Amino acid sequence: MSESGNSLLEAIAGGAGQSNTETEFYSPMPEGYRRGQHKYVVVLGTVMSGLGKGIFASSMAKLLKDKGLTVAPIKMEGYLNIDSGTLNPFRHGEVFVLDDGTECDMDLGTYERMLDQNLSARNFVTSGQIFRDILDRERHGGYLGRDVQMIPHVTGEVKRRLRELAMYGDGKRPADVIFVEVGGTVGDYENGFYIEALRQLAFEEGPDSVCFVALTYIIEPPALGEQKSKAAQLGVKRVMEAGIQPDIIACRSENPIQPGVAQKIAMFTNTPLRRVFSMHDRKSIYSIPEAMRQEGLDREILSLLNLHDRVDLAHEDRARERWMNYVRKLTSVKSRHLKIGISGKYASLRDAYASIEKSVEHCGTQLNTEIELCWIDASEITDDNASSKLADLDAVIVPGGFGSRGVEGKISCVRHCRESGVPYLGICLGFQVAVIEFARNVMGLVEANSTEFDPHTADPVICELPGQREIEQMGGTMRLGGQDVLIREGTLMWELFGKKDIARQRFRHRYEVNPSYIERIEAAGLIFSGRHPKQPVMQGLEIPRPGTEEAKVGKGRSHPFFVAGQFHPELTGRPLRPQPLFLGLVDAALQRKYGENSNSREHAKSQS
Repeated sequence: MSESGNSLLEAIAGGAGQSNTETEFYSPMPEGYRRGQHKYVVVLGTVMSGLGKGIFASSMAKLLKDKGLTVAPIKMEGYLNIDSGTLNPFRHGEVFVLDDGTECDMDLGTYERMLDQNLSARNFVTSGQIFRDILDRERHGGYLGRDVQMIPHVTGEVKRRLRELAMYGDGKRPADVIFVEVGGTVGDYENGFYIEALRQLAFEEGPDSVCFVALTYIIEPPALGEQKSKAAQLGVKRVMEAGIQPDIIACRSENPIQPGVAQKIAMFTNTPLRRVFSMHDRKSIYSIPEAMRQEGLDREILSLLNLHDRVDLAHEDRARERWMNYVRKLTSVKSRHLKIGISGKYASLRDAYASIEKSVEHCGTQLNTEIELCWIDASEITDDNASSKLADLDAVIVPGGFGSRGVEGKISCVRHCRESGVPYLGICLGFQVAVIEFARNVMGLVEANSTEFDPHTADPVICELPGQREIEQMGGTMRLGGQDVLIREGTLMWELFGKKDIARQRFRHRYEVNPSYIERIEAAGLIFSGRHPKQPVMQGLEIPRPGTEEAKVGKGRSHPFFVAGQFHPELTGRPLRPQPLFLGLVDAALQRKYGENSNSREHAKSQS
C-alpha cells in the first residue's frame, strides 16, 4: 500500500469509535481487530429479490470452509422489525430459529444446512436493530458533541458489527472470510445504508480484502425464445452507481447462460468473462458448490482475496468426497417412491415449510427413496373427508403454526393417522393437536382443546402456563431456541436419538400440555417420551409400537410410528446428518409400503 494509503488508514484508525468534532472518520474498530486478517465476500442483488443470494453465498462459503478456512455468514435485512418473529410466512417464508433463540430469515437455515454450522444472533441484523442500538447509544451520551447522522454513524455501526463478527468467527476461531448477504436489491431505499457501509468497508480495509458479487437475472421470455441481458446490465449498473465495482457476476436463469449473453454481461460490467457464473436452475441447490468449483469460481475468490496460502488441500479433498457422495445419491434414480403429506395452513407457499422440505429430502437421499411431498390445506380437511383426501399418502406431517385457522383440519388428520396406522410426525402445533385429538377421541373429553383456540374450553389439555415461562426465564411469552429434552429410556424416540437420554432441540412456542392432565393421558395409552429435564413440561410424545412393553400401558394401544415433538426437529436437519425423527418417519413409511426395514435407527445411532 502507498504511503498516502497508510496515512489514510492511520487517520481512520485514529478516529475509530470517536464521536467528536476533530475528525470526519468514524469507523468503530473492536479491540484487537487486525485489518487485512479478515476478508469479506459481499453478495448484492439486482433486478428483483428472491433470486438466491443466500444460496450463492452459502455455496461459496461451503467451498471455502471445505478448504480449511473459517467462515462466518451474516444476513442484513432492511426492514425495521427487530427480528423475523412476527413476519407473515406469506411475505417472508418460514421463521428460522437459531439455537440461541434468535428468530431470523430462512436464509440462515440455508447457511446452517450447507455449512453444518450453528449460527447465532451475530449472524443476523436488521435495520431495526441498527437504529435501536444507535438511539440507545445516543441517549446514553455515546455521541456527545456530534449530530448523529446516517453517515458516518449508521454506516459506522454496520461496519462495527461486521468486524465484531469477523473476530468472533464461528465461535471457536476468528473468521478468515465473512460472507455478507444484503437483503433486497440495490436501489431499494431500505438497504442503501448497508451498501454505502460496505463500500466504505472496502475502502478502509484496503486491497485484497473485499470481493463484491452482484447477483442478477437473465430474462428468457417464452414468446421470444432467447435470453435477454438488458435488465441484468441495468441492474448491475445500479451497483456501479453506488460506487462498487463487482468482482463476480452471478447470473440467475432458468437455463444455462448462453455464451453471447455472458460476453455482454462481462463487457458492460467490466467483469472478466471467467468471473461470470451461470446460476441456472438445477435439481438441487446442493449441486451448486461443485458447479462453482468446476468453473474455478472458488479459485477466483481466493485470488481476489489473496487467500491461497491458507488452503488445506487434504481437508478439501476429504470434505469434497463426502459431499459428492451425498450429491450423487441425491441425484440418482431411485427405485422406491413415497408420498408424504404436509398438512398446514400455508400449503400454497412452500417457503413457509422450507426446513421441513429439506429435512425430508435429506432422509430420502439417505434411504435411497424418491419422496413426493403433497401439500394439504388443513382448512379443507374434516373428519368426514380425511380418509378420502389422505388415502394415498404413505405418511403425514403436521407442522407448527399459530392461530386457529386450520386447527380442526389438523386434528382430523391426526385422527386419520392414529386410527389407520399411517406414520405420523407432529411438530410443535402438530404435537399439541395430537394431544387434543387423543383426549377427544380416546379419552372421551369431547370438548378438549387449547386455550389458544378456546379460552373457555371445559378441558384445557393445552394451555399457557405463566409459571413455566418464569421457570424458563426466556422473557416475553415464547420459549425460544435450544433446550435440552430428557428422553424416556426404551421409547421409540430414545432409539431414534441413538439411545441417548438428552437431545438438544429448538423450540418456538408458548402453549404447553396442562400438567393436571398428564397422568390421565398416559394412563389412556399416550406416552410422553420427551420431557423438560427438571420441570413438568412435556416435549415429546408417541403411541407405543406393537409388541413393546410400553404398549401394555393403559388399554394396550399401539401404532407403528406415531411421534410428535413440541420442538422443531426440522431446524437441526443437515444433509450429511439427517434429523432422526424425520428419518424414522420415512423408514416407517417404507416398512408400511414395502415391508422392509431401512435401518434408520442404526443410522441415527452412527450419526449421533
